[in-house]
Amino acid sequence: MRAFPSRPPSSFSFREILYQKEAGIARITINRPGHYNAYSTACLEELATALKDSSFDDAVGVIVLTGAGDRAFCTGGDVKEYAETYVAAPRDYWKYMALFRAYIDAILSTGKPVIARINGIAVGGGNETVLACDLAVMAEHGYLGQVGVRVGSVACGGATQWLPLTVGDKRAREMLFTNRQIQARLALEWGMVNRVAASVVRGGDFVEGASPTEIEKAQRREGGFSIDLSRLDAEVDRLARELLASFPECLRYTKQQVNFWKDFSWGLTVRHAQDWLALHYTDFEPFEGMNAFREKRTVDFDAVRRRAVEPGGSPETPWGAHVGACPACGTAGLPAAFTHCGVCGEQLPAEAAVPAR
Repeated sequence: MRAFPSRPPSSFSFREILYQKEAGIARITINRPGHYNAYSTACLEELATALKDSSFDDAVGVIVLTGAGDRAFCTGGDVKEYAETYVAAPRDYWKYMALFRAYIDAILSTGKPVIARINGIAVGGGNETVLACDLAVMAEHGYLGQVGVRVGSVACGGATQWLPLTVGDKRAREMLFTNRQIQARLALEWGMVNRVAASVVRGGDFVEGASPTEIEKAQRREGGFSIDLSRLDAEVDRLARELLASFPECLRYTKQQVNFWKDFSWGLTVRHAQDWLALHYTDFEPFEGMNAFREKRTVDFDAVRRRAVEPGGSPETPWGAHVGACPACGTAGLPAAFTHCGVCGEQLPAEAAVPAR
């Protein structure tokens, strides 16, 4: 009996991904289209499991990673889950980041080429997934980008490490600092993807070099426009067949050699990122950014900056530094902006209250 027998995809009880293996190609699909294929905590574990199985299965030569539907490849972590779970328990975000690391490490260490089939937008951890993959084929209606500095996080799950290697220092800084959206044709020009496939159709005919207006109409199914991923699938399959026409051991070691700079920058930074991000979840920035996203309102970036310059202000905490004390019950460590004790309810002395913003 073999130590690593091939397992049928049906033997796994996946709930948040789809998994197929056929003709030497494993296809892993994030199946959360209602969440723009943002991965949840459970989804990360399933992705890592499927990648490991694909890696160990000798019948698989190429892995295709994609998202369900035609709106999004992946939009990174589920910000709603972040706001509800990890802002309240930052120590658990450290554990979550361990799962994310395992997912990205699984892509890097499969020993087989992983193709990102970009069927829509790929932002945040979705773009970091694209960066982790070996090759990428993109539908023309999609775009790439990062969102960290606008939701209260830092894109150090692959973007800060690999964007400079992929697009150069200045372009990487522009993407990371401004969260600019990179359309498909520009992504090809910058070397972020290998191939772009037309995906906008009108009246049954593909629109080559679709304009932003035509893309928007296609996504809304207006004016006879729509999205068709058949050319994307054909291009992905063509690339996969090219890869299958090679020696697997030579391909595996070529990937390992080419991964040198990616492995180097990732290994030196990701554990530090894991610790910093977990600590950062006690801060006001993720509190404001994640909740604004969940509540579908504009982020109040100015509030953070005001807190930093106003007397007694605290840009790090929602209700001020924990320096207050209650003379009635003796509780210490109360947020500076509290006017009443959070333990006994007594009114605090006026001089003890410091504005939080």
